[in-house]
Amino acid sequence: MIRALINDGVDAIALNGTLGEMATLTLEEWKAYAACVAETVRDVDPDFPVFIGATTLNTRDTVSRMKYLADLGITGTLLGRPMWGEMVAPVMERFYRDVATAVPELAIVVYDNTAAFRGIIPRSVYRTLVELPQVVAVKYAGGASVGFRYHNDMAHTGTSFPLMSIETDWFPAWEMYGEELVGMAWSSTTAMGPDPVLHLRDALQQGRTEDARWLTERLRWAHEPFLVGQDFMEFAKYNVPLEKIRINEAGYINVGKCRPPYTEDLVPEQHVKTTLEHVARYRQISDEITAKLGARKPADQG
Repeated sequence: MIRALINDGVDAIALNGTLGEMATLTLEEWKAYAACVAETVRDVDPDFPVFIGATTLNTRDTVSRMKYLADLGITGTLLGRPMWGEMVAPVMERFYRDVATAVPELAIVVYDNTAAFRGIIPRSVYRTLVELPQVVAVKYAGGASVGFRYHNDMAHTGTSFPLMSIETDWFPAWEMYGEELVGMAWSSTTAMGPDPVLHLRDALQQGRTEDARWLTERLRWAHEPFLVGQDFMEFAKYNVPLEKIRINEAGYINVGKCRPPYTEDLVPEQHVKTTLEHVARYRQISDEITAKLGARKPADQG
């Protein structure tokens, strides 16, 4: 997986969120996974940025995992927050200050997921995050679209701080803020094969507005059947297995079966059906993009 994504031209990789089953790995499994990633990246491109999840239910376990990643030489961590109790703003601020202070050498991409972490990041917290030098970006997620919430959060972070949206929101964010945006966006869809998403990235970076508009429309069409855009809170109940199903069906990488308790056999049949339709559409637009824009090579990346 690591070799394929780097060779195909992605800019950075964030691991061990939902797709990496952070919630279901034992500590020894997580350590083995992280060590394998670190070894592989060193072999392919030692300077390639990788962020490995270290989310746990408490500060001390999170710090322990962050120190392990720092010892491996990993760039940083994709870090959600403890969620047994919903974090209010002062607790959230202290958590991120504490972990940044404990492992100052490790960069942090804050993982924002309204379902997994029981609510949004308050705007006052964004001001704190921007002040922490270890915090380099926020993975802006949880069904948030480019609209009022994004705009108001951006007012607290500024366009020079990467408040990263999902790929289907890149173009509207670009229309709103243009070249002021940095660290543009994230995409779990790349695990199904990155070519369509990287075509969109290249079109935006190269100022090809009409290509970017068309690519966004096709990607949104491909996502239409997928549950995440129909009912995000329902999707959150089956997030792990639905991701496994769509990635395996797409055939770019083999991610195996889910670990309990979030297993594929308990996903409602209708959700599986719409996920497979999503994959079929994604494959179709891959062919459309090749026919319209040609094959994208890793050397073409901006």
